[in-house]
Amino acid sequence: MAERRSRTSTQRRGQSAATPPPTAEQGRPLLVHLRGLRPTLTPAEERVAALVLDNPAAVSALTISELADRAATSETTVLRFAKRLGLSGYPQLRLALAAASAAATAAAGATPPRGDINASDSLDDILAKVASADAAAITDTANSIDRRALANAAGALAKAGRIDIYGMGASGLVAADLQQKLYRLGFVAFSFNDPHLALTSAALLGRSDVAVGISYSGTTTESVEALRAAAAHGAKSIAISNYPMAPLAAAADISLLTAAREPSERSGATASRMAALLVVDCLYLATAQQHLPRARKAVAATRRAVRGHHTDD
Repeated sequence: MAERRSRTSTQRRGQSAATPPPTAEQGRPLLVHLRGLRPTLTPAEERVAALVLDNPAAVSALTISELADRAATSETTVLRFAKRLGLSGYPQLRLALAAASAAATAAAGATPPRGDINASDSLDDILAKVASADAAAITDTANSIDRRALANAAGALAKAGRIDIYGMGASGLVAADLQQKLYRLGFVAFSFNDPHLALTSAALLGRSDVAVGISYSGTTTESVEALRAAAAHGAKSIAISNYPMAPLAAAADISLLTAAREPSERSGATASRMAALLVVDCLYLATAQQHLPRARKAVAATRRAVRGHHTDD
């Protein structure tokens, strides 16, 4: 067991060195990165974050003392906040916010309204808000996802002897979609939304296998436990989540971050599902690309298998 802990610790350190959590300096858009960090901020830092996200353009015009006063905190906290974002200091934060604001302003003319659905919203309002949120989740995720981590994840799946995919609730739908796609490529893949079955299957994995955990919050206990169990038995672990510091990401060898913005009441988990499905589609295609002749043959065979069950055939 000590050998396993030592190997796992070394493996985690190696993975962290190869694919560190993205920061504003490494290409992940500043405001996207900030939203991902919010669950880990202190109360004082959260007050600063709320001001920044509410009006980045206005904050970019403030001095450090003015921002500290408005957030009812100290200049030291504001400086620490900037460094949490991967920036060297407050001047860099102001510049980054000004750039983010300019980009948002340029796109504002073509952007429908976003936000929670209100009782007074018309059906057109609902359509516009849902479409806008889903489109933003897909675009922000595509722009910010770590390409090297995505390539590493696809490479691991392409070499896997067996693949377990864990997702509870709405994430279970995403897990089932990934399982179905990989299965059609000829991979031995299973998806689990039952925590007992997930843990049972994880206990049977080994070093040639891969486990994928999917959770928007990254805090779904059942998915975190299953991914940890799979890793403890030697499997390569991959997390698909929205938050880089969440337990699911911390438990994984490879972390793939989405950039969805869910409303305060996540009744449908719509935007997060769309962002996760984008990652799933990219994983599927990048994995298939590494076995293209086999993948084409497998997809053709599975298509023939169900051809007689389509009414237009």
